[in-house]
Amino acid sequence: MQPKSVKDLSVKGKRVFVRADYNVPLNEALEITDDLRIQASLPTIQYLLDNGAAVILASHLGRPKGERIPQMSLAPVAKRLSELLKRPVQFANDCIGSEVEQMAKALKPGQVLLLENLRYHNGETKNDPDFSAALAKLADVYVNDAFGTAHRAHSSNVGITKFFVKEATGAGFLLMKEMAFLVHAIEKPVRPFTVIMGGAKISGKIDLIKSLAEKADHILIGGGMAFTFLAAPPLEQDVGGSMVEADKLDLATEIMSFCADRKVDLVLPSDCVAAETISNDAAVKNLPIRSLSGELKGLDIGSQTLKTFESIIRDSKTILWNGPMGVFEFKPFENGTRRIAEILAEVTQSGATTIVGGGDSAAALAQFGLTDQVTHVSTGGGAALELLSGIKLPAFEALKGE
Repeated sequence: MQPKSVKDLSVKGKRVFVRADYNVPLNEALEITDDLRIQASLPTIQYLLDNGAAVILASHLGRPKGERIPQMSLAPVAKRLSELLKRPVQFANDCIGSEVEQMAKALKPGQVLLLENLRYHNGETKNDPDFSAALAKLADVYVNDAFGTAHRAHSSNVGITKFFVKEATGAGFLLMKEMAFLVHAIEKPVRPFTVIMGGAKISGKIDLIKSLAEKADHILIGGGMAFTFLAAPPLEQDVGGSMVEADKLDLATEIMSFCADRKVDLVLPSDCVAAETISNDAAVKNLPIRSLSGELKGLDIGSQTLKTFESIIRDSKTILWNGPMGVFEFKPFENGTRRIAEILAEVTQSGATTIVGGGDSAAALAQFGLTDQVTHVSTGGGAALELLSGIKLPAFEALKGE
């Protein structure tokens, strides 16, 4: 059963509470450095405004843990929203209380109010019923469009739904889009279906790899996690000073066996870009994995591995990418991640479905200016990982009202 979409709700003349995800990065001057999540919320907001609603937006930013930390205020988001929507966005200094209630009550159709950081109150993360009720008092209709927090059972995305009738709760366009790509496109992918996995550690991705091994034709492993696989039985390669999760070797062996049993093509790097230090002026070498020794660390996939990965990707019809191929934040080790991003952009143009699972992969796409050149970039790293691992998302389930 699917929850109602925002399009199924009666919103004309109503105050609509929209749980958005504005957990955006800020620099020291409190300027937004990446507004992807703000941009992603615009279709739902604009639809509500065009259909005669007053919109009350709520989000968290950072982890203030119940304290009013000025550096985690949503005030910069109000400013950016006003620019993007081309209309004033009112900003409340809190998210509950009589003053906020008065501001909400005074809203007219076509007006927008952004509440201050939900996590300035501990009730948010504790899913406190009183806090949920105080938020619900502000509006007539509830819409959740915050995929990035959908794996958390908090007041503003789970508890609050109990204070609205089922007919007045629904999912925004972003949440529905994320669910469509991350569930439907992967449950029944156009084949061949290739998964590219990277990042530093296997930890936290074991269920994800197993879940995707049930569906994928190929799994390409890069990043730091590759060396735990390479060091594990039956391969037991010397990987020099590369990062290895010694307590996860048995799990790496189990995953390799799991994939072999299901005839999934699990591909590990054959070479790497290696250095003794991680810095922008590091002395690097492109070496076969078997040549690693001593303090030399593998910090990016090598040229031969990249050719192998590219060949498989170009033959695929559906590609999911989660996790960088190396320490891409440093110039000497960015090539593998950058080339994967570029190849995905190219195959998208040729008709492949390319899905990027948020987090560092999304950050890499943004760094290389390719965000708009793949089919879908998830706005939620943790939520995407849990959903792809086969775990139901509490906030999505709460909208079903079952």
